[in-house]
Amino acid sequence: MKSLIIICVMACSCHILNAQNKVTGKITDQDHLPLIGVAVFVPDMNKGTVSAPDGVYELANLPNGRIKIQFSLLGYTNRIETIEFSGETKDLNIQLTETPIEAEEIVVSGGYNSTQHDNAVKIDVLKLNPFTIKSTPNFAEVLTQVPGVDMISKGSGVSKPVIRGLSMNDILVLNNGVRFENYQYSSHHPLGIDEFGIDDVEIIKGPASLLYGSDAIGGVINFIKERPAPVGSVVGDYNLQLFSNTLGMTNNVGVKGASKKLFGGIRAGQKTNADFLQGGGDFVPNSRFNEWSFKANGGFTDKIGTFKIYYDYNRQKLGLVEDEAIDEIADRGRKNTIFYQELNTHLLSSQNKLYLGKFKLDVNSAFQNTELAHLAEVNEYEIQMKLSTFTYEAKLHLPSKDNSEYILGFQGFSQKNTNLNERETLLLPDATTNNYSAFGLVQYSFAEKLKVQTGIRYDNKSISTQLIGSPEEPLGYRPSLDKSYGSFSGSIGATYNLSEELLFRGNFAAAYRTPNLAELNSNGQHELRYEVGDQHLVPENAYETDLSLHYHKANFTFDLAGFYNLINNYIFIAPTGETTASGIDIYKYEQANSALIGGEAGLHIHPKSVEWLHFETTFASVAGKQENGDYLPFVPANKLRFELRAEREKLAFVRHAFISVQTAKAFDQNRAAPDETTTDGYTLVDLSLGGNLKFKNQDVALSLGVSNLIDSQYIDHLSTLKEVGLLNPGRNISLSLRVPFGTAGNRSF
Repeated sequence: MKSLIIICVMACSCHILNAQNKVTGKITDQDHLPLIGVAVFVPDMNKGTVSAPDGVYELANLPNGRIKIQFSLLGYTNRIETIEFSGETKDLNIQLTETPIEAEEIVVSGGYNSTQHDNAVKIDVLKLNPFTIKSTPNFAEVLTQVPGVDMISKGSGVSKPVIRGLSMNDILVLNNGVRFENYQYSSHHPLGIDEFGIDDVEIIKGPASLLYGSDAIGGVINFIKERPAPVGSVVGDYNLQLFSNTLGMTNNVGVKGASKKLFGGIRAGQKTNADFLQGGGDFVPNSRFNEWSFKANGGFTDKIGTFKIYYDYNRQKLGLVEDEAIDEIADRGRKNTIFYQELNTHLLSSQNKLYLGKFKLDVNSAFQNTELAHLAEVNEYEIQMKLSTFTYEAKLHLPSKDNSEYILGFQGFSQKNTNLNERETLLLPDATTNNYSAFGLVQYSFAEKLKVQTGIRYDNKSISTQLIGSPEEPLGYRPSLDKSYGSFSGSIGATYNLSEELLFRGNFAAAYRTPNLAELNSNGQHELRYEVGDQHLVPENAYETDLSLHYHKANFTFDLAGFYNLINNYIFIAPTGETTASGIDIYKYEQANSALIGGEAGLHIHPKSVEWLHFETTFASVAGKQENGDYLPFVPANKLRFELRAEREKLAFVRHAFISVQTAKAFDQNRAAPDETTTDGYTLVDLSLGGNLKFKNQDVALSLGVSNLIDSQYIDHLSTLKEVGLLNPGRNISLSLRVPFGTAGNRSF
């Protein structure tokens, strides 16, 4: 049997190695004129090229089987073609149509490399282009440009994303497809991902347990890394950002290079920010934060497969805005000396794709280690613990046809939490968690208009913890725990193209989330409150229905979506009304059947008569209630956003010049949870302008922005600064500078 397997593998490898697949063609516009600089990219292989001055392109050394190729050029509609190779050269001529509206992208977070319109679950793509995103010291604030996405914040340094009213362990954060584990359970902990070296962010709004398991009950945020350098080139960029409100400065530099088969790069950055200013000018004591980051990657790509390895390091020191710090800190500063948390995170991941004839096999693994420490007075540790996580997965893409795709997969992770150096507070016990899962996913098209996607998944999860304390001393006592959970999840959805302009989408998903270590076993002070877990908590089960439509013309797009999410045994933390002997409020994790209902709408208009003008507006609303009528915590207020943007390809000596005015209106939030207070609405105005300058042979991208232009005094409903009676940041003037550099190679990337 063993010999037979070896022979089969050798035969398959020989077939792959002998296949000589190549695609060539010419790319033109709607007037049949050649287009130069069109990006031709194969997402599966992380490989591409660009069209020559005569519009001709060529991609060689491609694998057997079906591959998707994306053709894109700024100002033109994207084109996505599927080609099946079996050892030949194919001609593919492409025509792109000019459009002022951003075209749909190929997305990877839905399981397949497919377009946004092909997915039964809508996937939003946020391009991290410095000329289209808000310049802010708080990276999570950038994500709130997507309707339905908000953030829980504790100033500029500490924030957590919220998707349709769910947050923390109810949504899953991915670092380039790897589940990110750095104590995400708490609203007092940061996101922990640095924005540099990321091309875009893909956001799934709604349950995604089918693909990612527990913790994806409310959605997924996937940070996609930048593409490799052009083949034969060494390129890089230096980035500088200055912020008036926090006296902040960000420096980041990256260098990457590539040959025909090898690629790699490194990137390093540093951020430093002083205590921020509230609206009106008063500073917020101890809101200072500092961060250091380092990233490296390398890889090999060929017709036999693509092999990539990544290393990310992030170190954060974040001031804790709490009563003790406010009492002790009288002067504004930037150095973290007392009452701060420090997180050190290492992430090493390997991502590989093998082409086995008509089969494709993904084999990925990652190891992550995060050390979290809370310090009170100088060098006085209150909490110090380490979370180590090993994740792995294998996904087999079965032979597919024009109207069908099939995936079988296996995923798992092993995680260990360890308390270090016998610190004063043991917030969480030493514990081990293991998870194993298997899933299948099918996508099938009917008559080119109707596409159905469905799948099923089974997970088995176990958690075991060590004993802490004794029953005679209930404060801090936790008996050992040994629990196992098993659950099915699944979804079925469809997209229907009524016409080329009008698309309908519907999806029903059954998802789940098991209680995490903090919810089961907390028993200790965590910043301003004493948190108590409950070992009898049971898994959450969610049943969500999503309906949406998308309509677009050459100069007009409109999106409308609605959802209803019924969650049985929803887990949340609430005050007990009791205090410890030292007067600290006691909070306990509880469960209740709950529901969230809401939706989003978006409109983008680019008038034909005024080709340089853009108008965009979005609206998002969500309401969450328990079965007993109480409102759920951390549900954002309704938000309405407007942007008026003018762009010119060339304005005097400035290329790609732009000016943008944005307004954000948050409505009164009167649906407060029992431990929350209602929050007044507010309106913010932002202004930004910029463009590309050329000094001799050096390009420089420069932008200037002002957020909270009128210096409004306000507090957001999701700001945890409400606990200490402080406001959100006031006016901030930012300056962003980006300097690209490198050697010229051919135009592949």
